[in-house]
Amino acid sequence: MSKSPKISAAEWQVMELVWQKHPTSAGELARQLSPDQDWTEATVKTLLSRLVKKGALKFTREGKRYLYSPAVAREACVRSEAQSFADRVFGGKPSPMLSWFVEEAPLTDAEIDELQSLLLR
Repeated sequence: MSKSPKISAAEWQVMELVWQKHPTSAGELARQLSPDQDWTEATVKTLLSRLVKKGALKFTREGKRYLYSPAVAREACVRSEAQSFADRVFGGKPSPMLSWFVEEAPLTDAEIDELQSLLLR
């Protein structure tokens, strides 16, 4: 797949779990999401269906249940989402984006050292 699919915030939560442990079923995902979300298994199945249609997930059938696995790497989706955000909010320019985050985010000394190291490469 040359381009990562556009994934909604709800779909991202499902993908995070599938990236962590796969293959997995809709029931397993619903149980994992239930402490944080008020989603039924039917809601999770709807999200899984959307993700399959978008090409983000693939599935295999095991008896009566479907087991889902990622069809795209997390890193590819993160890259695509980050680029989309940078394009929309900062005109695709890294300097104003980085400046905004440095000025607005509370950074520890270790994080500042890490950023300086990255910039001096």
